[in-house]
Amino acid sequence: MASMATQKQIWEQQQSQMQRVKNSGIISSNGSPIKDDKEEEMEKSALALFRAKEEEIERKKMEVRDKVQAYMGRVEEATRRLADIREELDALIDPMRKEIAIQRKKIDTVNRELKPLGQSCQKKEREYKEALEAFNDKNKEKAQLVSKLMELVSESERLRMTKLEELSKNIETLR
Repeated sequence: MASMATQKQIWEQQQSQMQRVKNSGIISSNGSPIKDDKEEEMEKSALALFRAKEEEIERKKMEVRDKVQAYMGRVEEATRRLADIREELDALIDPMRKEIAIQRKKIDTVNRELKPLGQSCQKKEREYKEALEAFNDKNKEKAQLVSKLMELVSESERLRMTKLEELSKNIETLR
């Protein structure tokens, strides 16, 4: 920004010098553009100064352009280095991510396989409990029936014995 202001000031100075040169020629000759050596030398000096300033400006522009290009080159190189570093980091991190993802998939697969097995186990457990309950109920019923049978057999045996005794008495009485 300061460079632009300086260039503008230089240009304005050159313009004012050129105007003075033109005015001095016009004033001194009262409208005729006759110039003496001194005026010519002033014009050449102003023109040389103008060209020198132009060359200075051009040289400064080239220096600034070179500096900007050098800076841009450094920026591009830094960008490339950062990209390379990022790729290296991704390469280091990526295998771990892949391995973790593989392990998670395996875990998910096993979980999916375990779920129906767990449900099946719970179902079998319920069935087992129901069968055990039914078995125990039937066992109790059997025990009751055996007990009842024993009572009946024992009663039947007692009755038979009683009848045998009676028959035996009757036979003895008949004899």
